Amino acid sequence: MLTERSWHQRRVERLLREHPVVGILGPRQTGKTTLAHAVADYRGGSVTVFDLEDPRHVRRLQEPTLELEPLRGLVVIDEIQRRPELFPILRVLADRPRTPARFLVLGSASPELLRQGSESLAGRVAFHELTPFDVDEVGADRLARLWFRGGFPRSFLAKSERAAEDWRREFIRTFLERDLAALGASLPSPALDRFWRMLAHWHGQVWNASEFARSFAVSHTTVTRYVDLLAGAFVVRQLRPWFENLGKRLVKSPKVYIADSGLLHTLLGVGTPAQLRVHPKTGASWEGFLLAQVVARLHAHPDECWFYATHGGAELDLLVVAGGQRRGFEFKLTDNPTVTASMRVALDDLKLDSLDVIHAGRDTYPLAHGIRAVAAASLVTALKPVR
Repeated sequence: MLTERSWHQRRVERLLREHPVVGILGPRQTGKTTLAHAVADYRGGSVTVFDLEDPRHVRRLQEPTLELEPLRGLVVIDEIQRRPELFPILRVLADRPRTPARFLVLGSASPELLRQGSESLAGRVAFHELTPFDVDEVGADRLARLWFRGGFPRSFLAKSERAAEDWRREFIRTFLERDLAALGASLPSPALDRFWRMLAHWHGQVWNASEFARSFAVSHTTVTRYVDLLAGAFVVRQLRPWFENLGKRLVKSPKVYIADSGLLHTLLGVGTPAQLRVHPKTGASWEGFLLAQVVARLHAHPDECWFYATHGGAELDLLVVAGGQRRGFEFKLTDNPTVTASMRVALDDLKLDSLDVIHAGRDTYPLAHGIRAVAAASLVTALKPVR
């Protein structure tokens, strides 16, 4: 549901003015190609498109330098993760005088998974992550649908819950059978399916590699690598623990979340909103969903997002350190949130500038000094982006 001149489009346009190469990264089926076409249409001029899933385009790039060097205007290369060796060639082309062409590359893998190639473009490339739909794009009146179906466009916009569920099941199957193997996964797809479903039951908890390793009879480094692969493909979120030395014993392992709430519900076998309301993971689902909404609304970079937990029991669901501020967030599936001792400890320990308790009710109001209750449906108006 990308609207004309959305924030995503404006940012990509700005990055193209500042960098010879720009990457739009994100999970499959989030609208990266649609966004690229919108950017190209707005810019005007010459546009050349290569889709690395199209055999004809792959053949054209058998001699990439000969094919790309004469091009002018905007050059779009889709599914760049299939040919990361193109990055060194783009570096040479980006360094030409007067920059005759700008390159817009689209990929379903993070810069970390593309690092071998993208390192050669240091100082020349900027990345923009396109996430699934968020409440800012679909509207607060569709918050419940967004939570249950998730933000992938074809799931969110499906004509029925059954159609949305069918799409998510097919996405999971295709992702496991094709995409993960292309990114370096060596386990057969049934084992990967089991692993991802186990991870869904771990959603919102601190990662314990040893426990997963015992279940799969492999080393803890192996299971951690697979979590990293899923995170690198944007279907799992790893939230790092806050590391500042506060004189307390801090939790040092990341939390893991299934990045899209709709995929989470399908992996958990939750088929209807009514089933979700009574499922043991409902609260964790709400937490992960709203965490993603807040991060998207703030336009916060993953490196600016943390959670806080001590072995003494003090916790904070989300800490965003950006724009010269420390902003804390708690997520409660209730319409009547209250201030807890843990919130007061986090407010004091972390020297928070604000602490917002995002809840399921309708009203936004102060709870205590520095703490307010924020209705989930009011996120767009209640929160200002950090950039």
